[in-house]
Amino acid sequence: MREIIKRKLRNEEDGFTLIEMLLVLLVISVLIILIIPNIAAQSRNVQDTGCEAQVRMVQSQIEAYTLNEGAGPASIQDLVPDYLTADQVSCQNGDSITITNGEATRS
Repeated sequence: MREIIKRKLRNEEDGFTLIEMLLVLLVISVLIILIIPNIAAQSRNVQDTGCEAQVRMVQSQIEAYTLNEGAGPASIQDLVPDYLTADQVSCQNGDSITITNGEATRS
């Protein structure tokens, strides 16, 4: 009798059923659907914060230009290449930086 029970226990294999696998896939899918919009929103928020920091940096370069040249720059292109590089005249999110009344603004 003991041999029959031992054989039966040895022959049983542990594993997941199809229903259990489908439930796990359903839970993972729901989590992904909920998380992806939050990641996209955070990415936009990070790019906006980076653009604000870049505008402040351009403003400091405008002040340095004014101190060195005696007058403010007419356009942001006046700051290239001595005060800014060509890729610093616009933000990574596509907003351009302009100079209006001696102040750096993004548009």
